[in-house]
This record gives sequence, C-alpha cells and structure tokens, in this order.
Amino acid sequence: MRKALFHPVIALITLTVLVCTAGCGTGATQASPIRFGGTQAGAALHAMPPGKRSLVQWPTHPISFDVESRVGGAGRNTPIGVTTLHGPKSGFTGKVWVWAPPEYYEKRNANKGFPVMEALPGSYGFPANYWTGSDLKLEESLAQWSRNGSSLPFIVVMPVLNPDDKQYYDGSDIPGRPKMGTWLSQDVPDLVRQNFRTLRTRDAWAIMGSSSGGFAALKNVLQHPDTFKVAIPNGPDIVPDSPLWNGHAEVERENNPEVLARRLIARGGPAVHLAFQDGSREHTVLPKVRKFIARYGHGPVHTRLQIVPDGTHSAATYVRGLGEGTMRWVSARMQGPTA
Repeated sequence: MRKALFHPVIALITLTVLVCTAGCGTGATQASPIRFGGTQAGAALHAMPPGKRSLVQWPTHPISFDVESRVGGAGRNTPIGVTTLHGPKSGFTGKVWVWAPPEYYEKRNANKGFPVMEALPGSYGFPANYWTGSDLKLEESLAQWSRNGSSLPFIVVMPVLNPDDKQYYDGSDIPGRPKMGTWLSQDVPDLVRQNFRTLRTRDAWAIMGSSSGGFAALKNVLQHPDTFKVAIPNGPDIVPDSPLWNGHAEVERENNPEVLARRLIARGGPAVHLAFQDGSREHTVLPKVRKFIARYGHGPVHTRLQIVPDGTHSAATYVRGLGEGTMRWVSARMQGPTA
C-alpha cells in the first residue's frame, strides 16, 4: 500500500521564526544559536568514585544549533534547534531538529542523563519534519505529560525521513540509494550523544513514527534492538513497499518487520516494546496491525495497541493517543533521568 499523505494543515509546517506564545517569557532572541551540551563532563567524571562508571553519557562534541522556534505553555520557552548533519556513516546530508525538555535545564538535573525519542514524520518527511510544528504541539504536550507524571522527560530528535519528496525509501539502505537506514539508526543517534546528556543503555532510547515513519520506527527497533528498546508505530505499514526495492528482493527481506520479528523471537531477544497507535477510522491500516500483533506479539516482542476513538490517519490523532495512555505505558518500560 502506498503510504497515505497527511492533511496539508498537519503535514505542512512553516520554517519561519515563530512568535513566542503569551506568558512564555522572552529568553534569547530566536536568531541566537544554542548549545545543548555543557562543560560539566570533566567535573562529573572526576567526582565518580574510583572503579565506578556512570550511566550518564556526556556530550562528546557539542555544536551550535540555530534556534528555529520556542515551545510555549508547559514547554517554558525551551528552544527547538536545527542543524544540517553530514552523516559520517550514511554519507547522507539532511536537516535534524532537536529539543530538550524543561527538566533538562534545571540545576538539580545538571548531572543527569535523559531518555531520547527519535520522532519520524509521515508522508515524504522532506524537506521538513512536521513534529516541530506548533500546530501539533508534540513538545508542549510531552512537557505537560512529564509535569503531571504520565511521561518521562524525553529529549526529542526529529530528522528528515527521506532524501527527497519523490520516493519513499522505507527508512532503509536500499542498494544504490542514500542510506536512510544508517542515517536513522546510527548518524542521528550519534548526533544526540555528541550534543546532549544521554544514558549508556538501550533502555533510554525510543523511536516513534507515523505512516511511512511508523514503518521506519517498527523496522528499526526490530532491526536494531541493541540501540532502541521501544517503538511507537503510528498507523504504520507493516512490510516494505517502496518501488525502489525492485531488483533487490534479498535486501528487501532483510528490512521486512515480519522477518525481523520472527528472527528476534527465535533467538529470544533482546526484548522490545511496540506501542502501536491507530485511529478507529483507519479501516485499511488497523486490520494489518492487529494481524501483526496476533502473529508476532509474544516472547521478546511485547505489544500494545492504542485505538484513538474517532481517530483518522493523521498526526493529530496520534498525539491524542500519546496522551491517552501510550506515553505512560512507554515510560514505564524505559529508564528515566539518571545521575
């Protein structure tokens, strides 16, 4: 099935500077660059008792990000930064947006590493990632859920999904094409580790996506369970469907979630947690998700399905589902901020 497009009001975002919402404070000017990594790493390492190894992974090579917008409400004027990443492992160059929750900046958390969520858009996901949009309020919602105890405070990283708006690349390394699988599973996580206080455990890494991004999230957690523990596939395709696989059946099979799930079950782990989300009106997608869960949701493959009442194949539906139970379930299975 060709991956459905989202409604333009959701899929299109503006890349111009956003005006800070009322009451969020002034802070730095929107044009001011920001570094999310600090200089505390050396002091923290010296403070560790001999023979101890901290779970915190300190920034190794922080760079400056351009501040594209700020998150109001519970987001407390925190910035969304953007950079152009030249992926050293994939060879692909594309935009990446990043956001850290308000707790990340608090003095009491200065020596803590934080969990990470990689958030992938639907449709072509190029040249922008719509999870940065103020209309969807993903970051503001995550900040609110963290405040009320229904979610961990996640660092969110939002890369482009495809190298163009002409084809779907299934979040994979299709022979002869840009290596989007390596980009999503290695280059983007490496950028986060270089710039943020993270944690040295797969228990602190999740990947979420919608539609075509939902397929990429599902595939990557099954293909790279040593990197990601949790996936949130929203209205996902279940099998590869890019026309670019033509002539590459063997490699396509290596990127098929059904094949990957069978192999993970056969070898007994490591355990992964799949928090599927679908709208109740997704009549094409929902039966396929139910079938996947029935067939592969056992052993080390733990599954949950959040059905959003009257929901459609849209990012707005999935944000609602996150707040109606998905983030609480996901957070209970992950490592929170740790010193």
